[in-house]
Amino acid sequence: MGRSFEVRKASMAKTQGAKIKVYSKYGKEIYMCAKNGGSDPDMNLSLKHLITKAKKDQVPAHVIDKAIDKACGGGGEDYQPARYEGFAPGGASVIVDCLTDNGNRTFQDVRQCFVKTGAKIGSPGTTAHMFDHQAVFQFKGEDEEAVLEALMMADVDVTDIELEEGVITVFAPHTEFFKAKTALNAEYPELTLEVEEITFVPQNHTPVTGEDAEKFQKFLDLLDECDDVQQVYHNAEL
Repeated sequence: MGRSFEVRKASMAKTQGAKIKVYSKYGKEIYMCAKNGGSDPDMNLSLKHLITKAKKDQVPAHVIDKAIDKACGGGGEDYQPARYEGFAPGGASVIVDCLTDNGNRTFQDVRQCFVKTGAKIGSPGTTAHMFDHQAVFQFKGEDEEAVLEALMMADVDVTDIELEEGVITVFAPHTEFFKAKTALNAEYPELTLEVEEITFVPQNHTPVTGEDAEKFQKFLDLLDECDDVQQVYHNAEL
């Protein structure tokens, strides 16, 4: 078997580890969403969105069902959201969102990711004002003006709309997510949304190059290894 087998085995292990991380992330989010808002996706739109997103990321049905069943059973873990802000290598702004059952442990884990790469963790509000909390939809199309008109007719507050290389991107306040999605589906029943998420969109970007770019990637890799980290937002332009 030799070296090629070892390389392939390491690659397979890394891929499997990434899958487990994704499954764990969605399992935790779905569990908390169902526990707080109810286990019926038709009555809990946030849960319905999460399930759709999980399926797009190829999360198996049994992982989704287990998280919902666990929420229905009562008891279980009590995760709390935690957000950390700061400046990554190269001076890029970063927001780290977590779900944790032990705030002290999570803070120490995230802090170490900053410390090990020369980044600086700040207090709440340090970088959040540099991002817009937006609903983002992306799909194939050629007529952004028609899309904008349809959304405005549905009384959706559109922040921006872009057309680039046959792909339309719609930005709206995060509170307009379900309203915007409903309007798009009503106007274009056959539409496939390639991206539908609530995220933090940077107001501007910070170029990160050379050694800082390598440190930045290490910073992201370390955060990815933290079990409690759910999402990382940044304005780095690598």
